[in-house]
Amino acid sequence: MSAERTRSVPEAVRRSASELADEINQHNHRYYVLDDPNVPDAEYDRLMRELQALEHKYPQLVSPTSPTQRVGAPPDSGFAVVGHELPMLSLDNAFSDEELHKFVARIGERLDRQDLDELEFNAEPKLDGAAVSMLYEDGVLVRAATRGDGVNGEDITHNVRTIRSVPLKLIGQGVPERIEVRGEIVMPKAGFAAYNERAAATGQKLFVNPRNAAAGSLRQLDPELTAQRPLDMYCYAAGLVSGGALPATHSQTLTQLAHWGLKVSPEMGQVRGVDGCIAFYEALARRRDQLPYEIDGVVFKVNAFDLQRDLGAVSRAPRWAIARKFPAEEVVTTVLDIDWQVGRTGAVTPVARLEPVFVGGVTVSNATLHNIDELQRKDVRPGDSVVIRRAGDVIPEVVRSIVERRPDGAQTVSLPISCPVCGSAVERPEGEAVARCTGGSLVCQAQRIEGLKHFASRKAMDIEGLGSKLIEQLAQEPVAALDDHPVRTPADLYRLTQADLADLERMGDKSAANVVSAIQKSAATTLPRFLFALGIRDVGETTAESLAQHFGNLGALQTADEASLLAVADVGPVVAQRILTFFGNPQMTALIEELQRLGVSWPDEQPVQAIASDSPFSGKTIVLTGTLQQMSRSDAAQKIKALGGKITGTVSKKTDLLIAGEKAGSKLQKAQNLEIEVIDESAFLNLLDQT
Repeated sequence: MSAERTRSVPEAVRRSASELADEINQHNHRYYVLDDPNVPDAEYDRLMRELQALEHKYPQLVSPTSPTQRVGAPPDSGFAVVGHELPMLSLDNAFSDEELHKFVARIGERLDRQDLDELEFNAEPKLDGAAVSMLYEDGVLVRAATRGDGVNGEDITHNVRTIRSVPLKLIGQGVPERIEVRGEIVMPKAGFAAYNERAAATGQKLFVNPRNAAAGSLRQLDPELTAQRPLDMYCYAAGLVSGGALPATHSQTLTQLAHWGLKVSPEMGQVRGVDGCIAFYEALARRRDQLPYEIDGVVFKVNAFDLQRDLGAVSRAPRWAIARKFPAEEVVTTVLDIDWQVGRTGAVTPVARLEPVFVGGVTVSNATLHNIDELQRKDVRPGDSVVIRRAGDVIPEVVRSIVERRPDGAQTVSLPISCPVCGSAVERPEGEAVARCTGGSLVCQAQRIEGLKHFASRKAMDIEGLGSKLIEQLAQEPVAALDDHPVRTPADLYRLTQADLADLERMGDKSAANVVSAIQKSAATTLPRFLFALGIRDVGETTAESLAQHFGNLGALQTADEASLLAVADVGPVVAQRILTFFGNPQMTALIEELQRLGVSWPDEQPVQAIASDSPFSGKTIVLTGTLQQMSRSDAAQKIKALGGKITGTVSKKTDLLIAGEKAGSKLQKAQNLEIEVIDESAFLNLLDQT
């Protein structure tokens, strides 16, 4: 060990280093968060060099919160997976004032209140960047992660530490022992333009737009590269909080985060009712081009946290927030041709092949026309000049043809009578907008390939590394382990060997071994995932979950009749017939048995009806209020739902039972006035134990 490493640090030097660090952090806060520097750059540089010199002489002084440590971690070999302790939900979108009116009306129905003009929302710009979660323990930044899929993200701590507007240590009083702060990493417009100008001068690759620039910068394996990018961060929420408390509203919480040294949008405001939301949206839209960063809309959130809790969330989005999006960017281009694309369920969809055009930050060369009715309604023809829009800034679509520019002789397009892939007949059932190839997955290669992609997808069997390109190769090239025929069914995937994959394009021994390992790992799954992976028409994630919870095991579902299926939430007559047809097909039954022989397995679910029918909560409308000591209200609600009860956020004449924890307020009083049965937490736990 070197003498420098063991040299003791004089107390005066330690104190001097601490004071330098505090002073530099204060300057960082004033410059990057408050935009109000009070020293020239030369003075800031002098302080930084002085601290660096002390830390070089006494390495023991270096700490994770030192301002010198924003850059310097060695390049990573990859990003570790971080599980979010509270899911990072996405937002539902509104693209018109009418949809915003419907959103507020739904809130009124759920809260059972009429004074919607007085309902307070926090309004803030929807920044167009990359969402990030930052965990502080005892005020110190210990971890940062991408949003990922909302449940798991990637550890990008080293990169986020390089962003000057992200405090490494929170300031002020009352900071919770643990607090997760959520924000948006952006590349400001000026920084984006300057970076691209430098990149062009040196022959480097240019960024397409500020959003991609921010996301790409965060995923650099070398933090020094991230540090070179002009990134900024704005907080928009707090997630997990323990060992401390936050104010009662979202806007007050953001103000408190700012007092602790975090940056929040100066454009934030509070409005009342839908008219206030619309006025704020229109005002910000007028100033959109003058803002220093890109935004693609305005986010409105019910301001009071107790109302947010009452409203709750669906599987992917909170019911108390919505993003009112700005109109999508539109451009004009030429239709080169119209092709027909065949999907997993045989749907034959018209696709416009376009003269490539830059719209909404990306180059678009294809746009869906949805179905034959849509194609004919818009009267789109090869050779037409058309208006292209990225609906919701995501999906390219053809808005309309510019008829006055139509070339002479442009021909209308008709629905093909045979599948463009397998030649089977194309049929359009009466009353349906979508035409379908009748070949099925055993005949039509397009359906087979799309079905395999769906089976391997993240929300289905989640086979990591088995992407679209690899599946397309496997479905078209001979495979030794399959007697030299291509992969035809999901069962074939579980027969693949490392040798089968290693010789494929862009593969090698290590990549092949990883894919085979991922396939085998996926064999241990859950019943909802397996049902979704099977690709039963009209059975999505939510319906698959409902089926699994209702029947408990696959055998019970396979033998269910129509009446039993119709008893399941999310299942109507059409979906019931789809399920009956699927399990009535001997080929599908044989495929399931084959998959099980190859090791695909899952634990049985606890069937809801088996315990709900005689539970004390079955069929009752129940309200939870106050603070529970033994579990969270969210956990209590899940238990009640599993036992057949219905949870609502407001007390009314339809309420059957109110469960009152500590500090129960107006809901308890209202329930007593309406003579509704009220029990405390102890009685609730006794009922759970009896069940």
